[in-house]
Amino acid sequence: MGGVMQKFLVASMFMWILPVAILYGFNNDLLPGSTTFSPHSLTLLSGFLAVVSVNVVIVFYICLALKEPTDKHKPDASFVAEAKDNVKKLTSGVPSTDPALKKQE
Repeated sequence: MGGVMQKFLVASMFMWILPVAILYGFNNDLLPGSTTFSPHSLTLLSGFLAVVSVNVVIVFYICLALKEPTDKHKPDASFVAEAKDNVKKLTSGVPSTDPALKKQE
């Protein structure tokens, strides 16, 4: 579980850091060649690249998630049993004692 959370936190940090760094770099003339653009073009280019950087981080995170082994994570047996019982109760027509379901009726 720690590896999944670590990947999520790193991806979240990059989704904040990269766009801000790109915008900062363009607005403070830190990137070579950015001084030749008009202010309007500079704003459009920096905004576009910031959005693209977030999408690249999301794609990278999805690729990492898809490469993770599926047999590594096992669901809790008691949770699965309780979920199956709830599904059976709902599909069999047996009245439930759950107050949330009584409110819906």
